[in-house]
Amino acid sequence: MIIIDIKKEKSLDSALKKLKYKFTKAKTKETLFEKQEFTKKSVVKREQLRKAKYKQQLFDRSGTAN
Repeated sequence: MIIIDIKKEKSLDSALKKLKYKFTKAKTKETLFEKQEFTKKSVVKREQLRKAKYKQQLFDRSGTAN
């Protein structure tokens, strides 16, 4: 849970800004969407493998250009 002490902050705007920053930093929104429905382990592994292949292709392309 994200806690922000309003007394320490000078204004409500700065407290909101700090809350939004901590919210994105903690990746709260992403975890809520992930937990909304169940995904099989095989699907998760397939997605990780697909991302790894894409990153490797980018790395290979940039390596040959230099």
